[in-house]
Amino acid sequence: MNLQDPSGSLTRVATFEDWVEGARLRTLPLAIAPVVLGSGVAGFFGAFQWMFALLALIVALALQIGVNYANDYSDGIRGTDEHRVGPVRLTAGKLARPVAVKAAAFGCFGIAAVAGLWLSIASGHWWLILVGVVSIIAAWFYTGGEHPYGYAGLGEVAVFVFFGLIATMGTEFVQTSTTSWLGFWAAVDMGLFSCAVLMINNIRDIETDRLSGKHTLAVRLGHTGARIAFASFSLVPFALLFVALNPAGRLGWIAIAAIVPVGYALWRGLAPRTPRDQIAGLKFVSLGALAFAVLLAIGWQLLG
Repeated sequence: MNLQDPSGSLTRVATFEDWVEGARLRTLPLAIAPVVLGSGVAGFFGAFQWMFALLALIVALALQIGVNYANDYSDGIRGTDEHRVGPVRLTAGKLARPVAVKAAAFGCFGIAAVAGLWLSIASGHWWLILVGVVSIIAAWFYTGGEHPYGYAGLGEVAVFVFFGLIATMGTEFVQTSTTSWLGFWAAVDMGLFSCAVLMINNIRDIETDRLSGKHTLAVRLGHTGARIAFASFSLVPFALLFVALNPAGRLGWIAIAAIVPVGYALWRGLAPRTPRDQIAGLKFVSLGALAFAVLLAIGWQLLG
C-alpha cells in the first residue's frame, strides 16, 4: 500500500521489524557497557545501588535509540542516505513519514529525560539535569540542524565524551557521589570502543559520504588512515587494561577475553571487504565492548 506524504510517497508502510531495524540494535551494547562498567567501579568501592544503575541504563538506551532515529531522519531528509548500504533507513527508504521518524527520536529523548530527571532527584544531584539537557541537544545536532557537527568530522569526539566519559563516570557518580581515577580510565576505554564503532560504520560509507558532503573523520582520513584509527580505537582499551584498570592485580585481566569478538571484528572490518563485513565488524566491536565491561566488572567484584 502506498501513502502520500509532503516529502514524497512511501514505497510501503514500515513494519514493526523495520522500526526495530531502524533502532539499530547492534549499537545498543555500547549504551549498556558504560553503565555496567560504571556500576562495576561503584561496586569496587562498595557503593553499588541497583536502582540508580537501572535508571542510568534506561537513560543510556533511550538516548542511543533516540540518536539512531534522529540520524535516520536528518540524514534522510538531507539525501545523505540515498545511496548508502547497510541497515534499513526508514526515511531515505521511504518506509515511514519523516515526521514519524522524528517523533520516534523525540519520544526516546523524552524517555531519557524522564528517567534522567528521576535519577537526578533520587541521587540528590540536581545539576545532572543540565548534563541531560546537553546530552539530548548533542544527540539531535549530531546530524540535525543547519550545521550538524557530525558532518564536520566531530562525531568521534562526541561519542567519546557522551558514551564514554559522561555515561561511565556519570553512572559511577550517581552511586558514589564522587569520581575516581579508576572510573576515569574505565570511561576512556568505553569512549574508545564507541569511537571504534562509529569509525567502522563511517568507513563503510566513505564514498557516499564524500559525495554527499558529509566530511566524517573517516572521510578526512581516507581508507588507510581510517582503518588505522579503527584498529587503534579497538585495541588501546586492552593496553589500558593493564596500565590503569587492574589495581593491585585484582582479576581485572579476565577482561582480556573480550579480545575474541574484537579480534573477529578487526578481521572482518579492516580488509577491503564488502559493506556486509564492515557491518559485522561494527556488531562485534559493540559486543566486545560489552564483554570487556562485564568481565572487568566481574573481576573487580570477585576480589573487590
